[in-house]
Amino acid sequence: MAEKSISMLEIEKKYRLTQEQKQQVVERLREVGARSSDEEFEENTLYSSDVIDLQGAILRLRRTDKSAWLTRKRRLSTSSSIKHQEEFETGVDNPEAMVHILTSLGFKPMLIYEKFRRTWTIDDVEVVIDRLPFGLFMEIEGSEEEIESAERKLGIEGFEAEHATYPQLTSEHGKRSADLIEARFE
Repeated sequence: MAEKSISMLEIEKKYRLTQEQKQQVVERLREVGARSSDEEFEENTLYSSDVIDLQGAILRLRRTDKSAWLTRKRRLSTSSSIKHQEEFETGVDNPEAMVHILTSLGFKPMLIYEKFRRTWTIDDVEVVIDRLPFGLFMEIEGSEEEIESAERKLGIEGFEAEHATYPQLTSEHGKRSADLIEARFE
Protein backbone atom coordinates (compact mmCIF):
# COMPACT_ATOMS: atom_id res chain seq x y z
CA MET A 1 0.00 0.00 0.00
CA ALA A 2 1.27 3.49 -0.88
CA GLU A 3 2.39 5.80 1.87
CA LYS A 4 -0.26 8.39 2.75
CA SER A 5 0.46 12.05 3.36
CA ILE A 6 -1.56 15.21 3.92
CA SER A 7 -0.23 18.71 4.22
CA MET A 8 -2.40 21.76 4.39
CA LEU A 9 0.26 24.39 3.63
CA GLU A 10 3.27 24.10 1.36
CA ILE A 11 5.84 26.91 1.60
CA GLU A 12 8.61 26.91 -1.00
CA LYS A 13 10.84 29.08 -3.12
CA LYS A 14 11.81 28.14 -6.68
CA TYR A 15 14.87 29.16 -8.67
CA ARG A 16 15.81 28.67 -12.33
CA LEU A 17 19.40 27.39 -12.46
CA THR A 18 22.18 27.39 -14.98
CA GLN A 19 24.30 24.23 -15.19
CA GLU A 20 27.07 26.09 -13.35
CA GLN A 21 24.69 27.16 -10.55
CA LYS A 22 23.43 23.58 -10.22
CA GLN A 23 27.00 22.30 -9.81
CA GLN A 24 27.69 25.02 -7.23
CA VAL A 25 24.57 24.10 -5.23
CA VAL A 26 25.29 20.35 -5.33
CA GLU A 27 28.88 20.93 -4.15
CA ARG A 28 27.65 23.15 -1.32
CA LEU A 29 24.93 20.64 -0.32
CA ARG A 30 27.63 17.97 0.00
CA GLU A 31 29.89 20.32 1.98
CA VAL A 32 27.19 21.06 4.56
CA GLY A 33 26.35 17.37 4.96
CA ALA A 34 22.95 17.32 3.28
CA ARG A 35 21.46 13.86 2.73
CA SER A 36 20.23 13.01 -0.75
CA SER A 37 18.02 10.51 -2.51
CA ASP A 38 18.63 8.95 -5.89
CA GLU A 39 17.39 10.94 -8.86
CA GLU A 40 13.84 9.88 -9.72
CA PHE A 41 11.83 10.25 -12.93
CA GLU A 42 8.31 11.69 -12.63
CA GLU A 43 5.37 12.03 -14.96
CA ASN A 44 2.92 14.69 -13.79
CA THR A 45 -0.56 14.86 -15.32
CA LEU A 46 -2.88 17.76 -14.51
CA TYR A 47 -6.61 17.27 -14.94
CA SER A 48 -9.40 19.73 -15.68
CA SER A 49 -13.15 19.42 -15.77
CA ASP A 50 -16.01 21.24 -17.41
CA VAL A 51 -18.30 19.75 -14.75
CA ILE A 52 -16.46 20.21 -11.44
CA ASP A 53 -15.12 23.65 -10.43
CA LEU A 54 -11.65 23.29 -8.89
CA GLN A 55 -11.88 26.88 -7.54
CA GLY A 56 -8.49 27.93 -8.90
CA ALA A 57 -6.76 24.74 -7.75
CA ILE A 58 -4.99 22.08 -9.79
CA LEU A 59 -5.56 18.35 -9.63
CA ARG A 60 -2.36 16.42 -10.33
CA LEU A 61 -1.53 12.73 -10.62
CA ARG A 62 2.22 12.23 -10.17
CA ARG A 63 3.76 8.88 -11.09
CA THR A 64 7.26 7.58 -10.42
CA ASP A 65 8.72 4.11 -10.77
CA LYS A 66 7.98 3.49 -7.08
CA SER A 67 4.80 5.39 -6.26
CA ALA A 68 1.93 7.60 -7.35
CA TRP A 69 0.31 10.60 -5.66
CA LEU A 70 -2.92 12.51 -6.19
CA THR A 71 -2.63 16.17 -5.21
CA ARG A 72 -5.01 19.12 -5.05
CA LYS A 73 -3.00 22.33 -4.88
CA ARG A 74 -4.07 25.97 -4.81
CA ARG A 75 -1.69 28.93 -4.70
CA LEU A 76 -2.37 31.50 -2.00
CA SER A 77 -1.90 35.18 -2.70
CA THR A 78 1.37 36.65 -1.41
CA SER A 79 3.75 39.41 -2.47
CA SER A 80 6.75 37.35 -1.33
CA SER A 81 9.05 35.43 -3.67
CA ILE A 82 8.34 32.52 -1.32
CA LYS A 83 5.10 30.91 -2.46
CA HIS A 84 2.42 29.56 -0.16
CA GLN A 85 0.09 26.87 -1.43
CA GLU A 86 -2.78 24.96 0.07
CA GLU A 87 -1.98 21.33 -0.67
CA PHE A 88 -3.77 18.05 -0.03
CA GLU A 89 -2.04 14.90 -1.20
CA THR A 90 -2.49 11.17 -0.86
CA GLY A 91 -0.68 8.10 -2.08
CA VAL A 92 -2.32 6.09 -4.86
CA ASP A 93 -1.84 2.32 -4.93
CA ASN A 94 -3.27 1.84 -8.43
CA PRO A 95 -2.64 4.83 -10.74
CA GLU A 96 -4.48 3.24 -13.68
CA ALA A 97 -7.60 2.85 -11.53
CA MET A 98 -7.24 6.49 -10.43
CA VAL A 99 -7.09 7.61 -14.07
CA HIS A 100 -10.30 5.65 -14.69
CA ILE A 101 -11.98 7.23 -11.64
CA LEU A 102 -10.96 10.75 -12.70
CA THR A 103 -12.08 10.33 -16.31
CA SER A 104 -15.38 8.73 -15.26
CA LEU A 105 -16.01 11.80 -13.06
CA GLY A 106 -15.55 14.07 -16.08
CA PHE A 107 -11.89 15.02 -15.62
CA LYS A 108 -9.58 14.97 -18.61
CA PRO A 109 -5.80 15.37 -18.91
CA MET A 110 -4.95 18.95 -19.88
CA LEU A 111 -1.23 19.13 -19.26
CA ILE A 112 1.61 16.62 -18.81
CA TYR A 113 5.17 17.37 -17.83
CA GLU A 114 8.08 15.08 -17.10
CA LYS A 115 10.98 15.76 -14.78
CA PHE A 116 13.96 14.18 -13.11
CA ARG A 117 14.13 15.07 -9.39
CA ARG A 118 16.81 14.64 -6.78
CA THR A 119 15.88 15.49 -3.21
CA TRP A 120 18.31 16.71 -0.58
CA THR A 121 17.59 17.26 3.13
CA ILE A 122 19.46 19.88 5.12
CA ASP A 123 18.31 20.30 8.72
CA ASP A 124 14.48 20.18 8.39
CA VAL A 125 14.46 21.72 4.91
CA GLU A 126 13.93 19.90 1.63
CA VAL A 127 15.99 21.05 -1.35
CA VAL A 128 15.07 19.53 -4.70
CA ILE A 129 16.89 19.89 -7.99
CA ASP A 130 14.62 19.30 -10.96
CA ARG A 131 15.50 18.81 -14.61
CA LEU A 132 12.60 19.42 -16.98
CA PRO A 133 12.61 19.50 -20.78
CA PHE A 134 12.74 23.31 -20.57
CA GLY A 135 15.40 23.81 -17.90
CA LEU A 136 16.98 23.24 -14.51
CA PHE A 137 15.26 24.35 -11.31
CA MET A 138 15.71 24.17 -7.56
CA GLU A 139 13.02 24.38 -4.91
CA ILE A 140 13.58 24.88 -1.19
CA GLU A 141 10.66 23.86 1.01
CA GLY A 142 10.26 24.76 4.68
CA SER A 143 9.15 27.75 6.73
CA GLU A 144 10.13 31.19 5.42
CA GLU A 145 12.86 31.39 8.08
CA GLU A 146 14.17 27.92 7.18
CA ILE A 147 14.24 28.81 3.49
CA GLU A 148 16.21 32.00 4.19
CA SER A 149 18.62 30.06 6.44
CA ALA A 150 19.12 27.42 3.71
CA GLU A 151 19.82 30.20 1.17
CA ARG A 152 22.59 31.52 3.45
CA LYS A 153 24.06 28.03 4.06
CA LEU A 154 24.10 27.32 0.34
CA GLY A 155 25.46 30.77 -0.56
CA ILE A 156 22.63 31.49 -3.01
CA GLU A 157 21.18 34.71 -1.61
CA GLY A 158 21.72 36.35 -5.02
CA PHE A 159 19.95 33.65 -7.04
CA GLU A 160 16.82 34.95 -8.76
CA ALA A 161 13.48 33.41 -7.78
CA GLU A 162 11.29 31.80 -10.45
CA HIS A 163 7.67 32.80 -9.88
CA ALA A 164 6.06 30.65 -12.56
CA THR A 165 4.78 27.19 -11.67
CA TYR A 166 5.77 24.09 -13.63
CA PRO A 167 2.29 23.97 -15.19
CA GLN A 168 2.67 27.61 -16.30
CA LEU A 169 6.12 26.90 -17.72
CA THR A 170 4.80 23.77 -19.45
CA SER A 171 2.01 25.85 -21.02
CA GLU A 172 4.66 28.26 -22.29
CA HIS A 173 7.26 25.74 -23.49
CA GLY A 174 5.31 22.52 -24.11
CA LYS A 175 3.85 21.12 -27.31
CA ARG A 176 0.11 21.44 -27.88
CA SER A 177 -1.90 18.62 -29.38
CA ALA A 178 -5.66 19.31 -29.41
CA ASP A 179 -6.59 20.05 -25.77
CA LEU A 180 -3.39 18.62 -24.26
CA ILE A 181 -0.06 20.39 -23.64
CA GLU A 182 2.99 18.20 -23.04
CA ALA A 183 6.59 18.80 -21.99
CA ARG A 184 8.36 15.48 -22.40
CA PHE A 185 11.97 14.42 -22.84
CA GLU A 186 12.72 13.30 -26.38
